[in-house]
Amino acid sequence: MTIGTERLQRRMARGAAFLGSEVAILGGAMSWVSERHLVSAISNAGGFGVIACGAMTPALLDTEIAATKALTTKPFGVNLITMHPDLFELIAVCAKHQVGHVVLAGGLPPKGSIEAIKDTGAKLIAFSPALALAKKLIRSGVDALVIEGMEAGGHIGPVSTSVLAQEMLPEIAEQVPVFVAGGIGRGEAIAGYLDMGAAGVQLGTLFVCATESIAHANFKKAFIRASARDAIASVQIDARLPVIPVRALKNASSELFTAKQREVAGHLDGGRVEMAEAQLQIEHYWAGALRRAVIDGDVEHGSVMAGQSVGMVKREEPVAEIIGGLMAQAAAALEARAV
Repeated sequence: MTIGTERLQRRMARGAAFLGSEVAILGGAMSWVSERHLVSAISNAGGFGVIACGAMTPALLDTEIAATKALTTKPFGVNLITMHPDLFELIAVCAKHQVGHVVLAGGLPPKGSIEAIKDTGAKLIAFSPALALAKKLIRSGVDALVIEGMEAGGHIGPVSTSVLAQEMLPEIAEQVPVFVAGGIGRGEAIAGYLDMGAAGVQLGTLFVCATESIAHANFKKAFIRASARDAIASVQIDARLPVIPVRALKNASSELFTAKQREVAGHLDGGRVEMAEAQLQIEHYWAGALRRAVIDGDVEHGSVMAGQSVGMVKREEPVAEIIGGLMAQAAAALEARAV
């Protein structure tokens, strides 16, 4: 074993032990992409796959977890959206299957949800885009945190990954394992965040073009052709609409989303929908637009959600090679720093 590999294993030991995986790499939960095939492939390759529940019904999630279990004996998790109307039923489905790790995304966990997850015996991982929220979540009993910068694909916050890491890791990394996410495309960056105190990282965009990913060939081609500057954030046109920006490759769907926001804002003006329903309509829009791109291959009118690390996706290759390459880069970087 090289000095770099030994140093990498030591720095990843806490995160890997927490996840029950060989390496401390969480798969980012990407709707329609992070399903049984990619999730099991990530876990089988030594990482930690995470099913993206998204807008799934409890029955669909039940089927997806069972199908994933049939493809891997390794640990994997389930990502649940806090605003899902059936959140507690989804937690019950995870409990039925004895899912060991539940990831909560999309805002402050609703009352009773943290306790409901912990009562199943699962470890709870939550997202935090700000230090004050991170401290609150730790006090509430979460077992680990993901801090995700604005370079990520899908729903994003306003602060970059490097700034979040500098601000938050010194304050919270000793209390709970913290996984850094957003714009990570090479092992050198992983080594850097581990040196800063991260327990591991979460990667999404890099896995989209994995051989095992069911994403449509057109979707993968769009990734391979794109540069970092092609992954842009959506614009909020009405301050009343609780629209969280979404990062995706620029195409005609950007204009379609603007039109959708105007339509929902009009319904709000006319009193035809409540604010919660308006937010759900926006979420359902994204779910449909993403499906059109990922599954149907309509990369012009669908949503091609991608992080800015998309510029580092050069080819379609197996998950094991993606993870192996990242680990080799990280080990080489840590070895160079040891000299």
